[in-house]
Amino acid sequence: MTNTLTGKVALVAGATRGAGRGIATQLGAAGATVYVTGRSTRSERSEIDRDETIEETAERVTAAGGHGIAVRVDHLEPQQVAALVARIDREQGRLDVLVNNIWGGELLFGWNEKLWEHSLDDGLHILRLAIDTHIITSHHALPLMIREPGALVVEITDGTAQYNAENYRISLFYDLAKTSVNRLAFAQSKELAEYGATALSLTPGWMRSEIMLDAFGVTEETWRDALGKQPHFAISETPAYIGRAVAALASDPERARWNGRSLSSGELAHEYGFTDLDGSRPDAWRYMVEVQDAGKPADTTGYR
Repeated sequence: MTNTLTGKVALVAGATRGAGRGIATQLGAAGATVYVTGRSTRSERSEIDRDETIEETAERVTAAGGHGIAVRVDHLEPQQVAALVARIDREQGRLDVLVNNIWGGELLFGWNEKLWEHSLDDGLHILRLAIDTHIITSHHALPLMIREPGALVVEITDGTAQYNAENYRISLFYDLAKTSVNRLAFAQSKELAEYGATALSLTPGWMRSEIMLDAFGVTEETWRDALGKQPHFAISETPAYIGRAVAALASDPERARWNGRSLSSGELAHEYGFTDLDGSRPDAWRYMVEVQDAGKPADTTGYR
């Protein structure tokens, strides 16, 4: 997909690390100008308090072949988002791709904590981070995007609409956050269709983000060492995989066929023919249903 997005402008909202960083980098590899936003910079950290910064992400975008532009934005603050979109309009005069990837709730949810046991303040903040930020960003960005037909809005979540409808996801607050993002994409698809724009939701599989690797005490180079603790981690994928999925969607002149759909990185890999960095095509959500949730031993044969 080299140079398929030359001349296109993208905003990856929430691009400090993980899926956002992978998406921004792969859009850059396709030649796009990419605005990358987040709250972690070289001079100021967010409450997540990690080393990754938006400046590093922007540098990766540029090194990959695009043009990365880092802008510190708190997407819970409408005035900051409005200023960001005004800047994109002033500098580029267009916005072709919006990726709503803001999350930031990694340290806020409790595993299997009942509603009455979970911190109410943390739970409500999860919903604000996962839902309000996406609505605020789309509210300000969509008027710029619909000036010309062909815009793409990608809502990043955890789990397909079908999987999330049939399975309880960790805790009430996490469950509600991730299912709501699928619905945000669907609702936007209905409002954008008449303008020739496409909105959809997209989920990675079990992604080897920086935080996930740290949780297992491994690196990208040694990730297989984690299989002793969790054999099903064998189906995992790099952030580049979902990045290539977004780049493929943005490069597809027929992408309107996906309007309103809930998609996964594995599904799109088989549709568009891209692979993860190691040349494999992990299909994590099919694996989750047919192997992991079914209680079978870890075996990725036929799934990557």
